[in-house]
Amino acid sequence: MVLFRGLSRLSSTLRSRTVQQPNNLGSVRWLQMQTSTDLDLHSQLKELIPEQQERLKKIRSDYGKVQLGNITTDMVIGGMRGMVGLLWETSLLDPEEGIRFRGLSIPECQKVLPAAQPDGEPLPEGLLWLLLTGKVPSKEQVNALSKELRDRAAVPDYAFKAIDALPVSAHPMTQFTTGVMALQVQSEFQKAYDQGIHKSKYWEPTFEDSLNLIARLPAVAAYVYRRIFKDGKIIPMDDSLDYGANFSHMLGFDDPKMHELMRLYVTIHSDHEGGNVSAHTGHLVASALSDPYLSFAAALNGLAGPLHGLANQEVLLWIKSVVEECGENISKDQLKDYVWKTLNSGKVVPGFGHGVLRKTDPRYMCQREFALKHLPKDPLFQLVSKLYDVVPPILTELGKVKNPWPNVDAHSGVLLNYYGLTEARYYTVLFGVSRSIGICSQLIWDRALGLPLERPKSVTMEWLENHCKKAAAA
Repeated sequence: MVLFRGLSRLSSTLRSRTVQQPNNLGSVRWLQMQTSTDLDLHSQLKELIPEQQERLKKIRSDYGKVQLGNITTDMVIGGMRGMVGLLWETSLLDPEEGIRFRGLSIPECQKVLPAAQPDGEPLPEGLLWLLLTGKVPSKEQVNALSKELRDRAAVPDYAFKAIDALPVSAHPMTQFTTGVMALQVQSEFQKAYDQGIHKSKYWEPTFEDSLNLIARLPAVAAYVYRRIFKDGKIIPMDDSLDYGANFSHMLGFDDPKMHELMRLYVTIHSDHEGGNVSAHTGHLVASALSDPYLSFAAALNGLAGPLHGLANQEVLLWIKSVVEECGENISKDQLKDYVWKTLNSGKVVPGFGHGVLRKTDPRYMCQREFALKHLPKDPLFQLVSKLYDVVPPILTELGKVKNPWPNVDAHSGVLLNYYGLTEARYYTVLFGVSRSIGICSQLIWDRALGLPLERPKSVTMEWLENHCKKAAAA
């Protein structure tokens, strides 16, 4: 469920508090009357939460016994695929339409969320506001939130020292997660819980932890990158830059187009409803009232798996292996042979297929549009385009893949590589910084809505056998 389902419903909801103003993007931005309360995200949430608490109570009282589907043995054995089992307000993933953030598709977000420049990519701060409130923010609100995140961004030295205790050869995700765990020392939620805060107020220290965590992650992530790949030469934050541009700057990339790419990257990787490994893990751990730092560190450990976020790096490494063996000007027939060689060796073609989607990932498409605009002649991009033509028919021919189309990972590495971020082992860290926006936004709502400890029922194979035999006999 989402607060808003598309622009038409959004407009009717906000009409009493907004005015329409045309802009040079050819779309409509929503500008709220500016007061200090309007520009403060915490105040906005304080107004929204009681309304949504009542909404959830009504759903439980009126519809608590309504069945949402049948659970089959295949679902139990197959990793709970297809089971409806989580409340996740910030985004909804449709198999055909793809992801919607609070009811808005990625193209709609690109049109209505404030950008740093005309015809630019949406600012991640705007998406954070949207995920938390269900409202499209004005540029003034986004600027205020951007400043608030910069004000919260100072990282204590002991977090860097914790990372330094690891060998430089440790995987970037190991170092990144270690830094996040070190930040937990300053958890406002843990302090408040130890002091006996009432559960109705849990969301407030969770909000503080979440914004602090989101604000500090780029500096921690950039430290890991510079430590491993740039001889430890650290670049400080630039107080004039927004979230995505600052992250790019601290990594060492100041090309304005790279800033735009990072804004796009962080935005589209931020959330993908609650059933994926990292989001579900964060929600699960937080349901035990673990603070946002502990919960997000657990989510990062799930993201680091090769069947989830690590695919970011696997795709580019595989593409480079194609180039090494066949050259940059590989024909489609040669590419078909290489794909079959990969499949016949028992491996998968990384970047294709998805656990939910049954069409090309919209996140892939918006990255493709970025590439067509900024790097159409790049050899690796042209190779990715050929793969788009070659791989789906082969996977369809195999008959084992429900979705033969490319996902977000099929494209992101090529874009990053083009602008100089060539170290594929680091890519999952970028994914982790991005995913904090969605996971932390939902965690705040988990606490605001009083969602309980997650505890699904598990069964043995003997139980399944006996249950199915009884069902068959009946």
